[in-house]
Amino acid sequence: MIIILSSDTTDEQINKLKHHIESLGLTPHLSIGTFRTIIGVIGDESKIDADQLCAFPGVSSVVPVLPPYKLASLDAHPQASVVEVGDVKIGGGHLCMISGPCSIESAEGLDAIAAAVVAAGANILRGGAYKPRSSPYAFQGMGVAGLKILRDVGERYDVPVVTEVTDPRNVEVVCEYADMLQVGARNMQNFVLLTEVGKCGKPVLLKRGMSATITDLLMSAEYVLAAGNQNVVLCERGIKSFDSSTRNLYDVAAVAVIKTLTHLPIIVDPSHATGRPDIIPACAYAGLAAGADGVHIEVHDHPEQAFSDGPQALSPKEFAATFKKLEELARVFDATF
Repeated sequence: MIIILSSDTTDEQINKLKHHIESLGLTPHLSIGTFRTIIGVIGDESKIDADQLCAFPGVSSVVPVLPPYKLASLDAHPQASVVEVGDVKIGGGHLCMISGPCSIESAEGLDAIAAAVVAAGANILRGGAYKPRSSPYAFQGMGVAGLKILRDVGERYDVPVVTEVTDPRNVEVVCEYADMLQVGARNMQNFVLLTEVGKCGKPVLLKRGMSATITDLLMSAEYVLAAGNQNVVLCERGIKSFDSSTRNLYDVAAVAVIKTLTHLPIIVDPSHATGRPDIIPACAYAGLAAGADGVHIEVHDHPEQAFSDGPQALSPKEFAATFKKLEELARVFDATF
């Protein structure tokens, strides 16, 4: 940690600051330059509060040397983590293909879609039982009835299932039926929910918030890790932008950046990022090429009849063609679904 002092800082203020640092078991190193005086703090940064240091008279700013996300950082875990969801591995060259409808609408409907996506190559089935919607009048999901359908269909096709949990009070019941819990973009900074899924032990799919920075995403992951759950998979699903050409801005560069910062796997969701079936395949390929550990694509056999997000879903035929090319691309990077 580096403490940058104001030009008019007095010796008394510097000594007081040095004494505080030493009282925490750390070593202050004073460096007096022509225009700036700084104090380098040597030792465990977790023992010191940067905001508290800023309150000391004479302190201009504090620059942490280590990232604030201790457990999620590569410093804490230099090797890429591999998260297991049932028999599916994510990370370290193992890729996941998460697919299914936006929401669970009926047992028959989910069965038909599952049959198609699993036959095409999907290894994790998704479907929303609880749906956070912008309008209180929109379809909110089937709840527990939907969870039961998802569990039954997943077992029928021998694939693990993932579904979104929207409320800390629902974590326990979702854990009964799902192999992986999704925390959606709207709840990425719901810290109570993050702590609860951190306690549950089930793998967590954490989606980037619509206005979240990369650091925000990693700090949210830190909540889950700090609560004891090391099985976190990040998801780039697009962020808000001024351009209306796509539903969101597909930040594929974030995948490459995140790979330099954390050991956690990251996948891409071009369905929510673009909202455009005509470009979802291309964006899926781009995500994989950038280093993603998997892809999330929504599929519906009758998009025009879907209860939610039908316009952004691929048809089973489109999905099969897309996955075939994803497999070919994966081989270029020595990765496998």
